[in-house]
Amino acid sequence: MAQIPLFPLGNALFPAGVLHLRIFEVRYLDLIKRSLADGTEFGVVVLRQGSEVRLPDSVEEPAMIGTMARIDDWRATMPSLLEIVCRGTTKFRLSSVELGKYGVWTGEAEMLPDDVNVAIPDTLQISADTLGKLIAGLQRDPARAAKLPLAPPYRLDECGWVADRWAELLPLPAHEKETLLGIADPVARLARIQAFLTDHGVLS
Repeated sequence: MAQIPLFPLGNALFPAGVLHLRIFEVRYLDLIKRSLADGTEFGVVVLRQGSEVRLPDSVEEPAMIGTMARIDDWRATMPSLLEIVCRGTTKFRLSSVELGKYGVWTGEAEMLPDDVNVAIPDTLQISADTLGKLIAGLQRDPARAAKLPLAPPYRLDECGWVADRWAELLPLPAHEKETLLGIADPVARLARIQAFLTDHGVLS
């Protein structure tokens, strides 16, 4: 178990995902500055309840599973504003969480095994093909692509990678993203994603 700082968000981060953040709250500016100074990662969890920016009388409830984030790039556009680009690394499960006096959540985390690389079965190939077409379209629009959670290498032949990229891109409810993070079997995770894509007419 390890004690890690947590960054609760409206969206989930999965391993190998790219996360763009604009940091302006004092509590998170301090967290990110410590991560930059120490070269350490922090945990990203989806919010079950509450908002990313603290509001009066709001109640935050972070999910109990998430992904560690490594800062790959950053810039200080103003003294009280940091823009950072993170990459998801390792999934973790929390046994407990605690809200510190300065408003930063921490948790006791157990790191989870990386996905086994599993080839995409024929029944799920359409999800990979559709994601491939989306990526090809984005490559013709670099400005838009730079803001999305997609970056090479594009591992379109791996169930876990394809499932995770869809999970970040799709407007799924927080509880569904938390469920997907907890599905260890990459094939099962992609099958669940494909069911959503089919139900919403994304696949053709």
